[in-house]
Amino acid sequence: MNSRTGLLPRMMAFAVLAISVGLRLTPALAAELPRIASMNVCTDQLLLTLADPGQILGLSRFSRDPWQSWAASDARRYRILSGGAEDILVLKPDVVVASLFDKRSTREFLKEKGFHLVEFGVPRSLDEVKDQIRRMGAVVGHPDRATAEIARLDDAITRARQAATGKHYSVLPLSRRGWVSGSDSLVSSLLSEAGLFNAAGDLGVTSGGYASLEAIVSARPDFIVVSEAGDHAEDEGSAFLLHPALERFYPPSKRIVIPEQLTVCGGVMLADALDVLVKELKRVSR
Repeated sequence: MNSRTGLLPRMMAFAVLAISVGLRLTPALAAELPRIASMNVCTDQLLLTLADPGQILGLSRFSRDPWQSWAASDARRYRILSGGAEDILVLKPDVVVASLFDKRSTREFLKEKGFHLVEFGVPRSLDEVKDQIRRMGAVVGHPDRATAEIARLDDAITRARQAATGKHYSVLPLSRRGWVSGSDSLVSSLLSEAGLFNAAGDLGVTSGGYASLEAIVSARPDFIVVSEAGDHAEDEGSAFLLHPALERFYPPSKRIVIPEQLTVCGGVMLADALDVLVKELKRVSR
């Protein structure tokens, strides 16, 4: 009896220690973590970063698209979902994570069938991105991983601010057919965190919209921000960026290149986007 009495406190002490450092005590405890399906390319990337591989039952149709997903190579290990409700009904996940921009009828149907649906909006600031990382960390049962990713993002913000100190550049985020990421957008928040000014406000673009070539040239930002370098256009949409007028005023030395896969979603990849921005600022400031 005495040996058993002494064993219990030691087991309890070990359990407390294990929990404090994030260890899993038994396979049964690991099995208690939720099994999750993702319907959106942005929730895919949060899930891939924060969840255990065994928790992920399936990812969105676009999870393997390298233009949209920073984690496209990792996504190849997982099942691809159709985007409809059928395969989710078959998989029976504990949680379904989705965007508010995913098909509403599908989301409502899944709720009616009793699925636990966690919906994420489109963040417009880095603070909102951090909130979403924390939220997904809670969903998957790994808040410690979320805390670590937020710390990585904060470190990247600090490096970007140091790189842009005293420069006060105006920049215009520009993509296909003259689409401008507005002053009230995630890309704009990314730039402002680095001390840069989004010239979209001078064009009257708030959330996002198209700007004419004449308006862009007249605004004369110090740099334009594009998703890829090079002198080849695959279609008419990307040909806009190679217009002779833009190439005259914005040659490679006036173009900050940040790959689209690093900015299309709000998530942990934004730390990499900020580090790319730092490198680009050094290049164009020579």
